[in-house]
Amino acid sequence: MNVEKQFSIFMVNKPGVMAQILTELARAKININALTVMDSVEHGVLRVVCESADKMREVLNQLNMQFNETEVLCVTIDNRAGAFAAIAEKLAKAHINIAYAYVTAGAKGGRTTAVLKIADVKKAIKILGESFELDSDSHQAERRSPSSRKG
Repeated sequence: MNVEKQFSIFMVNKPGVMAQILTELARAKININALTVMDSVEHGVLRVVCESADKMREVLNQLNMQFNETEVLCVTIDNRAGAFAAIAEKLAKAHINIAYAYVTAGAKGGRTTAVLKIADVKKAIKILGESFELDSDSHQAERRSPSSRKG
């Protein structure tokens, strides 16, 4: 569980804009840990959590893209039914609202990352840290190479 910078990038709704951004991130060798896209009538919003906030900021400024930065809580969870629900329930019981959230895709039986935008990150870490460590120990998954995941 850790706090990361999330970039919300405001894009014009037209073909190629997201491709341009992602291509430039790839050229800069910025690895994306989590990504979600939403749209509205006027624009789309690409939300990205990546490995290097400084590099990301530099690329977005070079592209002259409008963006903002937000701190989000990233929680590694088991990729199984109910794992994210358990986190949401714990936060709800502590009266911590989740403004929005998204989850990365994970390999079957592996781990995944839940990205949560919440007002009180410190309180959420305390609440999840007390019970999350116990829960995650009983479902501990080890990282394996992609070739060993097949079959």
